[in-house]
Amino acid sequence: MRAHEAGALHGNDAAPTWLPYPSDVNTLIDGLWSRTTRRTEDGAVEVGGVSVARIAEEVGTPAFVLDEDDFRHRARAFRDAFAEAFRPLAGADVYYAGKAFLCGAVARWVEEDGLGLDVCTGGELAVALRAGFPGERIALHGNNKSLAEIRRALEAGVGRIVVDSLDEIDLVDAIAAELGLRAAVMLRVTTGVEAHTHEFIATAHEDQKFGLSLTGNTAFEAVRRVLAAEHLDLVGLHSHIGSQIFDTGGFEVAARRVLDLVAQVRDQLDHTITQLDLGGGFGVMYNTQHTPSTPEALASGIAGIVEKQCHELELEVPHVSFEPGRAIAGPSTQTLYTVGTVKDVRLGGPHHRVYVSVDGGMSDNVRTALYDADYSCLLSGRVSEQQPEVVRVVGKHCESGDIVVKDEYLPADVRRGDLVSVPVTGAYCYSLASNYNHVPRPPVIAVKDGEIRTLIRRETEEDLLGLDVG
Repeated sequence: MRAHEAGALHGNDAAPTWLPYPSDVNTLIDGLWSRTTRRTEDGAVEVGGVSVARIAEEVGTPAFVLDEDDFRHRARAFRDAFAEAFRPLAGADVYYAGKAFLCGAVARWVEEDGLGLDVCTGGELAVALRAGFPGERIALHGNNKSLAEIRRALEAGVGRIVVDSLDEIDLVDAIAAELGLRAAVMLRVTTGVEAHTHEFIATAHEDQKFGLSLTGNTAFEAVRRVLAAEHLDLVGLHSHIGSQIFDTGGFEVAARRVLDLVAQVRDQLDHTITQLDLGGGFGVMYNTQHTPSTPEALASGIAGIVEKQCHELELEVPHVSFEPGRAIAGPSTQTLYTVGTVKDVRLGGPHHRVYVSVDGGMSDNVRTALYDADYSCLLSGRVSEQQPEVVRVVGKHCESGDIVVKDEYLPADVRRGDLVSVPVTGAYCYSLASNYNHVPRPPVIAVKDGEIRTLIRRETEEDLLGLDVG
């Protein structure tokens, strides 16, 4: 590709069409912030009864600030909504998807609030077990589980291992035989339903690494093999259609296809499958483009879908489970940054872009670079009477793609030392964090009733150097 001169069209001060001009740039937009977030009389944002100014002073920045009341309220809301919607049928369970964000305290909250826990690696399983999470309420996922991970899960008595391939059926059976026990397994099936989401988080279309395809009889063959295995018990079928999904349309098609397999197994293998897991992927509001459904609307809609499809296929309604992660963890957390360089890049004529650099970046939130995600932000340490101006919030890393917020309005007087908060960073931000450029990862703190509690401490340079044993 030939080099060319960078021109004015590479940047300008026009806001994207979806971004509304704010009537008050200091306003906390409903739906973007956790339940206890508000502005105090001095203009600073407060969450869990703790001012961001106090957090910055005591903890430093960047920092993930988790509203404990909000997280636990969302977990209980999903638990209660699905229990109520499926109570007239065969019941429903909710498993928190730990990959969104997991630490010992979160595992304990989830256990106390009556949810199961979905883990997908040995590391996540280790966190759960150290937190004392009951093994029978844990589900282990993963498309390439190691022998050690399978063995540890069986020894811990996990409630189910979600088998992802024909090969894995033999592995789990063999390890269960060595341990002298029977393994409870679910089969993850690929329904061919592609959620309307980013390519890398749509997980039910055929051309991807997860699951056993319903096309070509692979999933049916997997059922037959599990039923024939001496040390396996078939718990049920599992389906997951993707992430950041705002309605129940995709679940309708996916449920029908999975239930078609249930009917095929009943008719051809004389076996009744009594449990169905429809995954999670429920969307959240990252900015004003998004209109997520409530847990109650999701639960009611999916319950109606499952009941209708079972009636048409003359099936008993199975016990159903779901795995929300992002929808619980995401809105509960904001990332607090300190502003450094503010740079107005003039490109000739009227075109320009204001870059607001913060003290974190893609090492604590890679989703903008990885998924082209759109976030919002707010000047959180004070209020301003200045006019709103479209800015791009960027990180400190040596990478042009180190963007935290692509486009948002901040006051025109944003300056070095200001505090800026990015909401809805509780899911897949710390979980995907890295030490790129040897930047230590931020802490995760919980705030509640005016108190600060460290859940995961800030990494230090000593931590990084301690791993370098060359």
